[in-house]
Amino acid sequence: MTVSSIPGAASGAATPQKSGLSALDQGDFLNLMTKQLTMQDPFAPVDQKEMLVQMAQFSSLAGTTEMGATLQDIADKLDAILAAQNAAAPSTPS
Repeated sequence: MTVSSIPGAASGAATPQKSGLSALDQGDFLNLMTKQLTMQDPFAPVDQKEMLVQMAQFSSLAGTTEMGATLQDIADKLDAILAAQNAAAPSTPS
């Protein structure tokens, strides 16, 4: 079986190089799901239950990603506060 490129797909030159499954993000998931829907057999469409499972997985991924970004922001702010406190604290000789 020969695999050809998908018409209309963006070339890799415009986007940064990714490697491995861990480099996939929400945009990749949406692109794959959209391609799946456009390329499916109209006489045998994707099962509705399967589609709901995929949408639930996407929602879970989006929530987890947002939570991770929020926690990273909190950690960065706490690091900045601690650095400012350490810089302002007078050093005591031991």
